[in-house]
Amino acid sequence: MYRSWLERDLKAWTVQGLIDTQTAMSLLKEYDSRPSSFSAGRVLMVVAALLFAAAVLLLVAANWDVIPRLARLVAILGVIWAAYLGGAALMARGAERLAAAFLVLGSLSFGGAIALVGQMYHLSGDALQAALVWFGGTVVAAVLFRSGAVTVVAGFLAFAVAGTDWTQSYSADQMLLLWLMPLMAVIVIALARYTDVGRARHLGYLLLVAWLAFIYSEYSTATTAIAIVVFGAVAYLAAALPPSPLHAIARSAGAAPAFYAYLVLMLGLVVLHVEFDAEGERLAVGIVTLGAAIAGIALSGKENGAVRYLGYVAFAVETLYLASETIGSIIGTSGFFLVSGLVVAVIAWAVIALERRLASTEDKAEA
Repeated sequence: MYRSWLERDLKAWTVQGLIDTQTAMSLLKEYDSRPSSFSAGRVLMVVAALLFAAAVLLLVAANWDVIPRLARLVAILGVIWAAYLGGAALMARGAERLAAAFLVLGSLSFGGAIALVGQMYHLSGDALQAALVWFGGTVVAAVLFRSGAVTVVAGFLAFAVAGTDWTQSYSADQMLLLWLMPLMAVIVIALARYTDVGRARHLGYLLLVAWLAFIYSEYSTATTAIAIVVFGAVAYLAAALPPSPLHAIARSAGAAPAFYAYLVLMLGLVVLHVEFDAEGERLAVGIVTLGAAIAGIALSGKENGAVRYLGYVAFAVETLYLASETIGSIIGTSGFFLVSGLVVAVIAWAVIALERRLASTEDKAEA
């Protein structure tokens, strides 16, 4: 998809005389020469590693009654060492795709080893502790090998830890559990930056969103929902506004930080619609939601397509909701649309004026 956009832009720039035809062809040829981020062979190798690891885990579940304990332990440790050493050797030879499959196999087999040892020797513990050890070992492997594939495994294991029945953990403190999810999310995001696998960051961001949902499920009050809205708004403004000291850091991570912060803001507003029953309260929440939608479109509409489309959807859904549930009468609905149209027109005029002023400032600076 990006290549088609690039080819279209190059043609437009050539027609406008910004670049010549030879330069456009050279740029497109250079892009085509880059290694593709998607490889069917790489995907199949990772799938093969997953299937092999699943076979190891199923053998553990079968309990290997006819095989001595020591032989089982040596076998599972042998698989882990062979996978990691094989992955390291392949990385040294430049076979990164095959190395990724071996490292994924090693990371998943490590989880099988934890289950096997606990099963054979009846070690005390619980599922949360085992999942945490598995997650920690995978994080260490991702750092040592600087592997994007293992980083993705660590991201999914973080969700596995979060999905474990924490009430069955006998040694876990409640406050520790409360802050464990954001800690794992930060680790996954940091790993994604360290291993240069940008898409893995989405796992960390989604884990943060899940953490906020968990907090609301534990403390289902309007105050909690308002706190989530405020958190999302502050995080979004910090990521989207150029004067913010965090703006440059957020931009270096792409469009995801601003989008997920904006998503938290919108989800918090959805929860507020549920918490408030009175017509006046819902009208106030609706106005705030419309304002948040317009603000997202105005601040990030040009450079962040995800925020822009989410703002469009939020504005359309909220408008229909207010028309059907809150206003009631046809006259009231028409009046609401009239006021909303005037407000949006004023905001649009202000945004256009601001964009023109910024453009003239940039032209003067270049001159």
